[in-house]
Amino acid sequence: MTIGAPIEVRGVAHAFAGSPPVEVLRDVSLDVAAGAFVSIVGPSGCGKSTLLRMLAGLIEADSGTARVDGRVAFMPQRDLLLPWRRAEGNAILGATLGGVPTATATEQARALFPAFGLEGFERAWPAQLSGGMRQRLAMLRTFLTPGGALLLDEPFGALDAITRRQMQQWLQGVWAEDGRTVLLVTHDIEEALVLSDAVYVMSPRPGTITARVEVDLPRPRGTDGLTSPRFVALKERLLQALGA
Repeated sequence: MTIGAPIEVRGVAHAFAGSPPVEVLRDVSLDVAAGAFVSIVGPSGCGKSTLLRMLAGLIEADSGTARVDGRVAFMPQRDLLLPWRRAEGNAILGATLGGVPTATATEQARALFPAFGLEGFERAWPAQLSGGMRQRLAMLRTFLTPGGALLLDEPFGALDAITRRQMQQWLQGVWAEDGRTVLLVTHDIEEALVLSDAVYVMSPRPGTITARVEVDLPRPRGTDGLTSPRFVALKERLLQALGA
């Protein structure tokens, strides 16, 4: 089990250059405790993905700080699998770029293929995999990348509803064994509640934090709990915070 790394964002502001500049984030602050699973929800264009890219070190904030206490593994919205590398080669890419010897990374990947539902497909090309399998492979690549925190940007957004639910259940189990800190960006309120310890709500652009909702639901969380009174109450609270 990996030791989770805490995430801290303090007073972050950012604007993209233009005429006029486009302000995307304003005075954003949030915390994710080590080993916690936290989600961010908010309308399109409010800066959720920009914030993850800051934490991944891909963008610098104009002001404020966005810090992870250690290395991070970042999974963008698209799976970005390399079509000329087989599944095993794609799985170890982040690890080898992070300094893990190829033989070690390959051994780790082979050991995890069953847990990620990919056993028997180690030599498959990305084009031979279903959408759900491609997402699991991209997630495996992210999990194998060294770091105490995982930054997941709409990892299941392109999947159909049934596959998405299956992936949510699968991710709960994988994360329970992994121990890393997770910050997830999603548009799906139910997904945030199923997966998270807490959910942050962001306003329309320029995005700022308008609410933090603690998710006090027992784990593991199955689809049968989506109609429980507590789940419905939490969902309503998030909808109100979003102004929906």
